[in-house]
Order: sequence, then structure tokens, then C-alpha cells
Amino acid sequence: MHLKRLTALALATFCIAAVTPVIADTVTVPQGLDQSAALLLTDLPVFAPATALAQSAVPDASSLIAPAAPAAASQIAANDDATADDDDDSLVAAATAKLAGHVDGHAREALLAFAMKLRDIRYHRGGRAPSTGFDCSGFVRYVFMHSIGLDLPTNSASQFLAGLKVKRSEMKTGDLVFFRTRGKAVSHVGIYIDNGQFIHSPSAGKTVRVDSLNEAYWAKHFVGAKRPEGIAKI
Repeated sequence: MHLKRLTALALATFCIAAVTPVIADTVTVPQGLDQSAALLLTDLPVFAPATALAQSAVPDASSLIAPAAPAAASQIAANDDATADDDDDSLVAAATAKLAGHVDGHAREALLAFAMKLRDIRYHRGGRAPSTGFDCSGFVRYVFMHSIGLDLPTNSASQFLAGLKVKRSEMKTGDLVFFRTRGKAVSHVGIYIDNGQFIHSPSAGKTVRVDSLNEAYWAKHFVGAKRPEGIAKI
């Protein structure tokens, strides 16, 4: 009878172990059992899910991280702007090298290319930069400084006095063309392109644009052309 009770107790213990998670690798033997019951209990298999879970494969954290999103549109625009700035810097460097002694006309081409990039920037009296807008002399001065590194006087009258006189039939790209639009003093300046055309910042309400010396208004107010000394040999 005593053996039947031990067997029943062992079976009950086994059932409890089968349905209840055990967070250990061994079974503690209850006190008060004889040696036979103790041996029976200690030979029972132990269900230890914690150990099994610890041995299971856990996904690497890096695999759970979403791939980087594509660059935002603003970043792409910034990259485009940076590329454009690099192109301008290269243009300036090339033109400056020409002025340093390689007199073959490329400085004039660089100057014109830079000036044409500034078309459609609004007129602003006293303006000296694209961000604020340009007046006529501010536009001319900005182009010469940033394309070929040549620093011109600050207004059209002083630019006229500083240049070397050029006959209209001998004008070249990059020469300055001057006008009297108010009274007898020189009051307007532009950069000659070719074939009678010039680029300038005209007046309030308008933008940097190309006009012709043959147009009635400009023909009437034309004073003459001057060649900045910095490009006189080119």
C-alpha cells in the first residue's frame, strides 16, 4: 500500500512538472520521502523552457533597422546648388589663370558666360549682389569681380573714367558701354557682348537682360565704350 502511494505521488509530481514552466535544471526533492521515492523523482525529466529559449536563434538587431530613406528633395537641391557653385569656381579659376599671362581671349568668354547666368535678377538701386538685386554699376562690378577677379570702381561715372577708350567698330566682348540717361553725366553702364548687343541691369521694375545698341533709346543715349585696363591686352 505504501508503494502505491509513492507511485501516485510520483505521477502527480510528473504531471505538475509537465504543465508548469520550471526555471531550473533540477528538481528539489520534498522532505519526508524515503530513498525510493527520492530516486524516482530525481530521475524525472525536467521541462525548462528558459534554457530552450536562451538557445534559440535571436534576430540580429541590425536586421530590424529599416533601410535609410532616400535623400530629401531639399538635400538634392542643395547638392545641385553645390555643383553649380563648383562650376562657377572653376570658371573663375580658369579666367584668372588667363589673366595671369595666357592671353588668348578665354577670360572674356568666362566673363560673358558668368554675366549671362545672372539674367532675370531684378533691378535694385544700390544693389551689389544677386540676393538683393543689382543696379547697373553693381551688376558690372559683380560680374568682373566674380568671373575674372578684376575690381572695378563702384559707379558708372568712375568706371567710365577708369577705362581705356575704344572705338565702336573695335569693341570686343567684355568692353563696357556707357550711356547718359539723366542729363549730361554718364549714368548707365552695361557689358558688351557682340553684334551690337550688351547685357545690363536697366532700371526699376526690370531685370538683368540683353538689349541692342541699335534700339532707338540706347542709340540716342550712347556715350561710348571703354575697356577696363585689366583686360586691355586680351
